[in-house]
Order: sequence, then C-alpha cells, then structure tokens
Amino acid sequence: MPSSSVNSSLPSSHPAARQKPKPPDRVLAEAEAQWLFSESELARTPSIVDGMTPEKEKEMRSKGVNFIMQVGIMLKLPQLTLSTASVFFNRFLMRTSVIDKPGMKALHHYQIGATSLFLATKVEENCRKMKEIIIACCRVAQKNPNIVIDEQSKDYWRWRDTILYNEDILLEMLCFDLTIEAPHKILFDFLKYYSVEHNKKLRNAAWAFVNDSNLTQLCLLFNSRTIAAAALYCAAKHCGVAFADDHAHRPWWTAQHVALPDMRRACNYMARCYEHTPIRAGGDSIYVGLHTPEDGDPALAKTRLRRSRTPPSPTPADVKAERAGSATGSERGGVKRQREDGRNGDDNGPERRRENGDNRGHAAPARFDGEDQRRDHPETEERQAKRAKLGAGAEPNGQDVKAEETAPPQPPEESALPKRDDDLSEEGELEE
Repeated sequence: MPSSSVNSSLPSSHPAARQKPKPPDRVLAEAEAQWLFSESELARTPSIVDGMTPEKEKEMRSKGVNFIMQVGIMLKLPQLTLSTASVFFNRFLMRTSVIDKPGMKALHHYQIGATSLFLATKVEENCRKMKEIIIACCRVAQKNPNIVIDEQSKDYWRWRDTILYNEDILLEMLCFDLTIEAPHKILFDFLKYYSVEHNKKLRNAAWAFVNDSNLTQLCLLFNSRTIAAAALYCAAKHCGVAFADDHAHRPWWTAQHVALPDMRRACNYMARCYEHTPIRAGGDSIYVGLHTPEDGDPALAKTRLRRSRTPPSPTPADVKAERAGSATGSERGGVKRQREDGRNGDDNGPERRRENGDNRGHAAPARFDGEDQRRDHPETEERQAKRAKLGAGAEPNGQDVKAEETAPPQPPEESALPKRDDDLSEEGELEE
C-alpha cells in the first residue's frame, strides 16, 4: 500500500492507489542463491550419503518442521518466525548428517528443530523466555500437553543444555547467514497489489500452499519470490481468478520478476508431494490437477487477462455520459458568457452595446491607424490624457463624460496643419 501521505491527498471518493511490490533485493537474492540446490543435489545430502534412504530423509525433515510448527503454535509465534525456523532446519541438514557415527552421536531432528526455533525467535525479534520454550518442547516431544515441567526436572535441564550448546553449531553450519525473506510477506504484497486480499478462498488457498511448502524441501529449490508466485498461481487456478497484464503487455508473473519455468517446476513439485494426500477437512485439494507441462500449460492463460493493444469501443453508457457532460459544459459556458457580458470592465461589452445603438453614457474608444488621423482629430490626445488622469484618481460622472462628448471640436493648431508646397521655411527658401 502507498504511504499515508499519498493517500491523504486523495479525495474520500477516490480509491487508494496500489503500490507495486518491490523488485527483488540484489544482496538478498545473491545470498539466497547460495542456498539453492538442484534435485540431483538433494538426492545426495549428508544423511543420504551415510545410508539413509531419500524417503526416510524426507519424512524426517517433515517431522522436524512439524515439531517446529507445534511448538510455535503453543508459544503463539507468528508464521514468519516459524517459516524462518524451518528454513534454518532444512539448510542445516544440507551440511550435517543425522546418522550416528563411531564415537559421535548425531543430533535428533527434534533437537535441531528446537535450536532452529530458538534462533529464529532472536532473528525475527519475537523472543520468548527460555523456560517457556523448554516447556513447550517437552510437551510436544512427549505428546503430553498437560505435563508439568519445572526447573527441578531432568528434562528441563537436558533441553536447556541441548539448545544452548547446539546454537553455536547451528550458527556455524549456517555460515551466520541469518537474513531470510519469507515468502509469506511477498505473497501478501501480491494479494494487495492485485486487489484480491479480501478474496477469502483465494487468500486461504495461497497461504496454505506457502505453509505446506515449509514441510518440504521447496525452500532449497527455489527462492522466496518464486514460491510466492507459485502459491498465487495455484490459488488463482483453484478459484478461477485471473490477473491483468501490466502496461507493457507482460503477464503477471513476468511483471513480478518470476521466471515461468521455475514457477511451473515449483507447482509440479508440490503436486507430487500432496496430490495424493487425503484432505482431513473434507474440502477439495488445491494440488489436484496442478501439474503443468514444461512446453505449455493452457491453464496458465486462465490466470492471465491480456490487455488489449487497441482502445476499446465506447459502450452506450459511456456515450450517454459523454453527451450529458458536454451539454452541462455548454450550459455552464453560456452562463459564464452572460456574466462576462454584464461586467462593466469587459472590453467587448461597450462594443456590443454600441452595435445595438445603446451607449448608456459610455464613450466609445477612439482608434487611429495612422499619423494623419491624429492630425485630423487632435482633441483625442487631450481626451485620452484627461481620461488617464481621471482613471488614476476618481472616475468621472456621467454628466462630465456626456458634456465632453457633446463639446464642439477645437480648431487644430498651426503646427498640426499640413504644410503646402509653396510655404517657406524658416530660412526663407522653398521646400522641395
């Protein structure tokens, strides 16, 4: 949304302008690109190399993120903090194995999840007391929400030592790269820009896509902007909503700096993970039929409103409104001209009254085109000088002006009379 200063200058009847989402930040994009992997690289994680099957490793990741979600719900943490913790969890497992080795016991995924959540609360500035985090972890890990945990129990100190000791290891494995741009914020900017934030069905579908992606390795395959665009496309396809092209006639995903092949791959990955998952609430799955072919997808056209390159023909309602506006403008113009004619200071008013034969005590201004006319009517200069003097002071009354007009013209001076050819000059010679 635009700033309050921009909206405050608009009238109350004018809708607030939609601010375009910011383009990707170059520094954040470069930092995030260092943590993106291919699907072949995800098949060679440290745990898989040490002997864990890919299916078991995906299940372990899903359980660890689910543990983070349950603890976060108990602590009433915002979704952005939980998303950041899940990203820390998945990135940590790309550099560390959870398989026990001789002489070294590996970490449990619950311990990694608790440490990731503790670090995420600091990064996102949604801190909770250490005691509250430990109690929530104990209750979720033991699947007993009513268990009593105090500072005298062994579980309390074991969880406390585990979180504080593994925090340094987690920071080292993450290379102290703690700046995360959650896709939730980008998605909400998309919803506001396309004016669909109040569409509850579409908003919930897109939000569910992003939340479900935390349980997968999607954050290791695509950046946050691509995940948000894929969530918007999935929700738009599920709800039958289309978005208009921009002024450059580009589709909405190109206008938001998202590559179409990456968005298709993200949708296909989520469809493979959740297409056959039963829906507990009994609703329709948003992932059914989400598969998009690489060469082309007719369903993409359904989420895009192409902008016409030629101006549309006016509708009958537009023509009627235009005629009414022009008629109103003509009436206002006529009234304005009448008011201008009625003013005494109008330049054209005396001329129109003189044409109608009505002077009403106003002298018609004398206009001369040449020097000869000034010589024939020398009194006009005196009248103009007198009028200028009266204009600087008080205006003359009607009787003075009338008397001046009816006064007989004075004979011209000798200097103003034209000279004849036989007149002598001062030297007494005939002028040639």
